[in-house]
Amino acid sequence: MGVQVVVLAGGFGTRLRPWTNHCAKPLLPLVGRTLLERVVEALDDELVDEVLVAAGYGIEQMREHFATVELPYPIRIVEEFEPLGTGGAIRNCQPYINGTFVVLNGDLVSSVDIGEMLEFHRSQGGIGSISLWQVADPTRFGIAELGDDGRITRFMEKPTPEEAFSNLINAGAYILEPEIFSRMPEGAHSIERDVYPGLAAEDQLNGFPFTGWFVDAGTPESWIEAMEVCLTRGRWPHGSGIPDSSWAGEGTSIAEAASIEFSAIGDRASIGEGAVVSYTSLLDDSSVGGGAQITGCLVGKRTVIGARAVLSNVVIDYDSVIPEGHIQDGGVWPIVD
Repeated sequence: MGVQVVVLAGGFGTRLRPWTNHCAKPLLPLVGRTLLERVVEALDDELVDEVLVAAGYGIEQMREHFATVELPYPIRIVEEFEPLGTGGAIRNCQPYINGTFVVLNGDLVSSVDIGEMLEFHRSQGGIGSISLWQVADPTRFGIAELGDDGRITRFMEKPTPEEAFSNLINAGAYILEPEIFSRMPEGAHSIERDVYPGLAAEDQLNGFPFTGWFVDAGTPESWIEAMEVCLTRGRWPHGSGIPDSSWAGEGTSIAEAASIEFSAIGDRASIGEGAVVSYTSLLDDSSVGGGAQITGCLVGKRTVIGARAVLSNVVIDYDSVIPEGHIQDGGVWPIVD
């Protein structure tokens, strides 16, 4: 039996600028699929009845995009007219919810198996279940104290080191019953701060630990990490793999003497003789000149990188032209004073 999936995508994607100046973050391409599709991959297609995107930015762009592509599930954009926080965004979807539903953080690329988590949730009962991930330093996250029966006995958002009573953090995937809406205040609020602690105190919140991988793909560094996850598991919808765990889209030209390592090369791109591209996401219609060295970069669409340029950890805007021999480590292009 399928479920509705709410994807929390209300942010502006500021940490991925300048890419998100052109493209709403849920539509950014991650190894041939949009980030939104990568997030929903936590479920098998047959489990998804409908995806509700809770968003406040890039609404028309998303509607236009999803009207032109075929997906195995329908997409509904639920617009936020003001910032609502995680709880407010979920409650804003209430008119469309018709049963048990899944909530996913819009940046989340992880190995959590929502099918298994659904079985766990249904066997446990309760109003909600949260995916949990173990970390060394939990202070940047919500933390959960988990009992032997799978119930969360305490939940706290972003504790101080002295307050931290657990290393199990909220890993951004929730399964909720419609009864959750009666626990939510009106307007903007945080489900993690305003709802989950009370549910835990009432023995109505479950915890689902998992292992494997857990990436919040909201920064340039973590975008590269999410790209690596997709590459090493061969998760691309078209194009072909390149030896050493890379991928090239359709119509892409790579010189025989070029070296590609752990990189995603978009459609109709070109890589020149002797170029080295590693741990880089290069979007459609871009080119890398001969002898250039590109490492850890996000390269926007239709960018031209000149011969012998050396770039490390740079986020490059769409339609950029990088001069021959240019050297840059970190920051963005064009360079902002």
